[in-house]
Amino acid sequence: MARGMRSSLDVEYSAVGEGLGMREFWLYVWLRRLAVVAAHIMSLGLVILTSILSRPGTSLFSWHPVCMSLGFCLCMTQGILLFSADGSPFCFKSRKWKVRLHWFFQAVLLVCGATGFGFMVASKNIKELPHFTSWHSLLGVATMAATVLQAICGVFLLFPKLISTHSFPRLRLYHATCGLVAYLLATITVISAMFTDWFQALVRGTIWYIFLLLPLFPALVVMNQITSAFLPKKKITS
Repeated sequence: MARGMRSSLDVEYSAVGEGLGMREFWLYVWLRRLAVVAAHIMSLGLVILTSILSRPGTSLFSWHPVCMSLGFCLCMTQGILLFSADGSPFCFKSRKWKVRLHWFFQAVLLVCGATGFGFMVASKNIKELPHFTSWHSLLGVATMAATVLQAICGVFLLFPKLISTHSFPRLRLYHATCGLVAYLLATITVISAMFTDWFQALVRGTIWYIFLLLPLFPALVVMNQITSAFLPKKKITS
């Protein structure tokens, strides 16, 4: 068969679904699609709920959770999930179009992250409070650093002439792996924010545990997407 053409009976999939019967396989596919749709909704919901809680404009600090949730919970998540074929609204677009949109989301992420970081610094300076004294702030700095490094790596992938052709596949793998690390760091940072005095003064009881699930579920979906995409591929042939 000519290169680039596949028989309709050959289905390429990752090793995650190996060993399933046809019925179980399609059930697994639909569950994955529902999970991706749920991840989209949860990432948006977390931004909306955070904005309601922080009441942006009431203080300098109030803009910090809004900017950070918009950047790391929404833009970072959407920038990864748009490559998914399982329930993404961009699944019918070409890869070139997806890469451009991925860069748009990551650029907004960096702007939101820098803005949120600036509001936090300004708020603490006005109140004359020390900086980087909590686990949340230290994790936030590590997340920002990892995100900036990921953006630099992405520049080389966007302009492959800057690197050798032999390094491109390896750099793409590193970009995906380190991107997962950056995303998990962002998730841990968001969760650590829920243990701060500010958040626990506003959210208590059962609602607090619901908030805890909102960043965790998208993280599981993103982790599954990245690991599945880079696991060795196998084929089912009937």
